[in-house]
Amino acid sequence: MPKTTSGGTPKQDELPSTVQRSGDKAQRTFAKAHDSAAEQYDDDQRAHQVAYAALKHSHEKVGDHWEPKDSYGPSDARAEGGADTNRETAGGVDANASKGHLQHVARRLDVRGRSRMTKDELVDAIQVANDRATRKARG
Repeated sequence: MPKTTSGGTPKQDELPSTVQRSGDKAQRTFAKAHDSAAEQYDDDQRAHQVAYAALKHSHEKVGDHWEPKDSYGPSDARAEGGADTNRETAGGVDANASKGHLQHVARRLDVRGRSRMTKDELVDAIQVANDRATRKARG
C-alpha cells in the first residue's frame, strides 16, 4: 500500500508509529523510499526494509521517534550491507556515531551506568531504552 498521496505527501495512517511521531523530513524519507521500493520489487516486506534503511542513513531513533543525524551515512552494519546481509542491526541507534554522541543520547534517555559503558554497551542500552519508550508511546 502506498505511503504517499498522489501529491507526494506522507499518509499519516500508513506510517509506522515511530515515524508518525517524527519530523516531516523523516516521514517523507520513509514514505518515498517505501513507495519507490514497493514499485521496484513488488514486495511490501522488502519495501519496508528499504524504507527503514533509507531512514537510518539520515536519521537515528531516539526514544519513541526519529531525529536527524549530524552526518549522512549508514547507522549500523546491516544498513551498510545491503539487502542480502545477515549483519546485526542496532534498531535505529546510530552505532557509527562517536562514543560522546552515544553518551549524550543515553543521558537524554536516562540510561543508568552510561559513564562506565563501552561504545557497544551504549548502543545496546540505547536500543533497550528506545524499545521501552516506543512500547510506552504505543500504550
